[in-house]
Amino acid sequence: MAIAPPRARPGSRPRSGPRRPPGPPRRPASRVGQADRRFRIGRLVLVVLLVVSAVQLLLIQTVRAGDLTASAEKQRTTKITIAAERGAILDRNGTRLAFSTESRALVTNPRLISSVKKEQAGAYKTEMAQAVAQATGGDANAIQEQLNSDRGYVVLTTSADPDVARALEERFPEIAEEKRESRQYPSGTLAANIIGAATWSADNQKLVGRVGLESSDDDVLAGTDGFEVVDTAEGSDTVIPGSTRAQQPAVPGSDVELTIDSDLQYVVQQKLQDYVARTGAKGGSAVVLDSATGQVRAMANGTTFDPRQLVTADPATLGNAAVSSPFEPGSVNKIVTMAGALEYGLAKPDDVLDVPGSIKVADRTVHDAWDHGLDHYTLTGVLAKSSNVGTIMTAEKLGPDRFSDMLARFGIGQRTGVGLPGESPGSVPARSAWSGSTFGNLPIGQGLSMTVLQMAGMYQAVANDGVRIPPRIVGATVAPDGTRTETPQPEGVRVVSPETAAQLRTMLTAVTQKAPGGNQGTGYAAQVPGYQVAGKTGTAQQVDPNCGCYASSTYWITFAGMMPAQDPRFVVAIMLDAPKGGTSAAPLFHDIASYLGQKENIPVGEPAPVQTLVVP
Repeated sequence: MAIAPPRARPGSRPRSGPRRPPGPPRRPASRVGQADRRFRIGRLVLVVLLVVSAVQLLLIQTVRAGDLTASAEKQRTTKITIAAERGAILDRNGTRLAFSTESRALVTNPRLISSVKKEQAGAYKTEMAQAVAQATGGDANAIQEQLNSDRGYVVLTTSADPDVARALEERFPEIAEEKRESRQYPSGTLAANIIGAATWSADNQKLVGRVGLESSDDDVLAGTDGFEVVDTAEGSDTVIPGSTRAQQPAVPGSDVELTIDSDLQYVVQQKLQDYVARTGAKGGSAVVLDSATGQVRAMANGTTFDPRQLVTADPATLGNAAVSSPFEPGSVNKIVTMAGALEYGLAKPDDVLDVPGSIKVADRTVHDAWDHGLDHYTLTGVLAKSSNVGTIMTAEKLGPDRFSDMLARFGIGQRTGVGLPGESPGSVPARSAWSGSTFGNLPIGQGLSMTVLQMAGMYQAVANDGVRIPPRIVGATVAPDGTRTETPQPEGVRVVSPETAAQLRTMLTAVTQKAPGGNQGTGYAAQVPGYQVAGKTGTAQQVDPNCGCYASSTYWITFAGMMPAQDPRFVVAIMLDAPKGGTSAAPLFHDIASYLGQKENIPVGEPAPVQTLVVP
């Protein structure tokens, strides 16, 4: 039973002291416990985070400090390559045939232009294409095509003059420029097969030789790049002024001075190309050598290219056929047999041979180029009238071993080492592989092959009193400091004695003589008024690829000779590839030799005495 609190009596006094206010209601014990746990957990997490942060900070400041510092340095320093200026290529007189200039590549972002210009983008791009083409000589349509592409980066031109680039940038803010080196070929196609071409390499950020001497002598011409280590602004390639940390200057490339004469080269090149076109030949080559030194004074091909337009050039025109395309020389090779016969004392120029119209060699029969019965030719007449039969009769006296040795002495089947890329050694069957009928081919210039340069070298040996000097086309290199290093002249190879060489030169003048009574040589069209000319014609059947046999109407036409014969200054060798009608190369020799006589002021001499070729 509940007990009620006592009531105050009437008239009684209240208790002393203030009355207590009522207190807050008490929380349940479970809620208090949860709050405490959360507090403790939060404090623990905070302590753990502080400890982890402290450890990480300790690692950064101690263990990883070196790596992080290096990484930070890499992010704000940049190594900039300083491209070396490429050396020039000069002719023997210092005329620059190839050199470099500073230029700019113009680039832009077609996608950005479209987004900014919107509906005006098409007209704006057309205006830009026409302006760039007009200022740089480019193709407006090709530039327009680049601008119309949906790309973020295109190259409008690779070789703009710096002032032109600056003007275009001011007119079209969307155009940016990239610094480049541009290769200049002021004479265009002149000596292009020798010089070759160099173009800009985006990967290497410099000019790189692609073909010709530009490629084979790239190390000499290119020089050594330098570098500069600088600080760059964060997020860009902008160099901070005064931030250079290290620097190594570039070393320019050396100049390469050739032995060719650009004036002579131009004349030979033009005359050869005109003659090839006039005769309907597939091609041809011509080489002019200095008789005493073996230096190449001119080297031309019937087809060539413009190094300024390398990208669009026909790949077939980029090589140098004069050193890379061997052919069967035909009767030009008969000089080997005559040299051996004279050198070994087996015959003399005025010996008379009874020459039939044909001769049997093992299982084959060799004929002369014209029908005849038993004729009586001097040894000189055999050479001058180019008798196959008389030559083989003489070669049989010489014998295969000595004939093979003479071929080697003349340099056939061996690279000359002229210093040009792609040189072929030609081919001569190994002596051990000769069959009985081999002597029916080799003495008359079939069954072996040589280049025009090798052919010129054979006649250079005769012109130089029997000493063959391997030809060279690089005369010197000139370092950036002006130091000149001459290319050493190769050691000469004694082919025949001076006496034999002199006899051969006299015999070769009979090839170009025009005399009655059957005493006319096959190369009389090579005569140059006022000069004695010594040389030899050649005709060789080409191989028909369809049957692997000799074709009946396709020939290599050759001529090799020297002037003046009594004291030779120059040797000229010519090859025509399949001219129509079997046209002789002697008239082309005449044209080139005539120019040499005028250009070099070669004194005229007494006319060559008429020699007896046929004995009645």
